[in-house]
Amino acid sequence: MNYDIPVLNLKDQVSDAEWQTRVELAAAYRLMVMHQWDDLIHTHISARIPGTEDILINAFGLAFEEVTASNLVKIDIHGNIIQPNCPFEINPAGFTIHSAVHIARPEAQCCLHLHNADAIAVSNNPQGLKPYSQYSAFALASMSYHEYEGLAVDHDEIARIQGDLGSANFMLLRNHGALTMGVTIGDAFMHMYDLLRACEIQVKMQCTTDEPFIEISQSVIDGIKAQANIVHTGQTGGQKAWPAMMRRVKRAYPDFDQ
Repeated sequence: MNYDIPVLNLKDQVSDAEWQTRVELAAAYRLMVMHQWDDLIHTHISARIPGTEDILINAFGLAFEEVTASNLVKIDIHGNIIQPNCPFEINPAGFTIHSAVHIARPEAQCCLHLHNADAIAVSNNPQGLKPYSQYSAFALASMSYHEYEGLAVDHDEIARIQGDLGSANFMLLRNHGALTMGVTIGDAFMHMYDLLRACEIQVKMQCTTDEPFIEISQSVIDGIKAQANIVHTGQTGGQKAWPAMMRRVKRAYPDFDQ
């Protein structure tokens, strides 16, 4: 069996916008490893190339620490590979969720889906995410849920995912995992960071006592939505943090942007 990964160098073969998207998306995959959010070769982060309907996603079979800017696969909105002479394949079943998001929310560049244990635990709580922390308040300001239907291979499920997602940027998939989206890759990452921290805190709290906890009021959560738009976008939030995350990835994985 051949364990080698085909080595590509697409930097001079694609547009500047596509290459920048490739670099940032590869960084996001490496960040999943650094935060221990990966799940072997499973789950996906997808990103739309600005100015097009084309999408980039990981090659099926690569570990997330093996993802580079050049070995990301370019596909259309239906999951068909449109990259010339591409030596990789994608997981069509894994793209069902992502196609639902990209079709329904064209303004969102990035969709990030993970099988995080704390997120799965919270998704199984009938009440879902509780307002126990500032992180949860960010997520609850734009939260949605989708019931588990088995492996995401039924294209009829796309419409149900879209209906459940609506205009939200955060979703807990019951018995399954977490999904976030953002107008940039950095925003989608920051949303996932907040959601998983909220789930981690909730799991820890619920292991400590059966006594009721202090909850953030709904009025505060309603006000946080506007505040979150400042914290996680623009010059003061997500887009300010994202370059630091890119530098962190470069220090840990110097080859990610090849």
